[in-house]
Amino acid sequence: MIFTFGKRQSLMLHFSIFKVTCGVELASMYVETLVKGKISYDKKTLDLIKKIYQAFPRVPLPQHLWDVDDVQQLSEDIEMAKARVEGCSSFLKAAIMWSAKYGVDSNGSPELHIMLAEYIYSKSPEADIGKVTYHFMRGNDPKKFASTLVNFLGKCYLGEDDLMIARAVLRYLCQGNLREANLLGEEVKTQIESTKIEFPTSKLMQFITYLLQMMERDALPLFNMLRVNYKSSIDREPAFHEVS
Repeated sequence: MIFTFGKRQSLMLHFSIFKVTCGVELASMYVETLVKGKISYDKKTLDLIKKIYQAFPRVPLPQHLWDVDDVQQLSEDIEMAKARVEGCSSFLKAAIMWSAKYGVDSNGSPELHIMLAEYIYSKSPEADIGKVTYHFMRGNDPKKFASTLVNFLGKCYLGEDDLMIARAVLRYLCQGNLREANLLGEEVKTQIESTKIEFPTSKLMQFITYLLQMMERDALPLFNMLRVNYKSSIDREPAFHEVS
């Protein structure tokens, strides 16, 4: 049988996806074994999961997809990247559920959440920053979260950089985690200084700064005053009214 170039390319793509799928199934079987065996979460088992995670392919995509000449190859690369991210996500989500059931943290292992956040952000053709944030919030490394935010600030739409920072800080506050909210804010400022990105100086950022200071001093009577004075900034994101 004679294959055209296009058919050969398609066959290779399906074969590559098949290999990823097989790897994911084997990884998932390991987690199923942990669940069925009611194996408790511990460092040794976490290290084994890390090794499986590190075995997932890390194939870089072009930074600027519109600069690629070979559209067919780019399309196949994107499909492969999606398959890898979906596979890794499936494996790590199962591991997180196991760690939540047989570990001490009801949200699942913070380390596993960090792994998933990093893989989704770094290996997705179009990273869902909402999902990335969700897992970083359940992680234990605000500095890595800050690094990801700073990287994303250079890619987001003009005028939305302050929204990204505000969302992250407010989510920490919603969890009652003032320490990490402050740490994230300071770390973002520090890391931005070493880039060409300018830290946003909008009224929304002023609101966040004053809000953190108010909570540090437990000056809750000032809260309503802040909401009134910065209402127009808070109105930019309807969800802010639920958390502020």
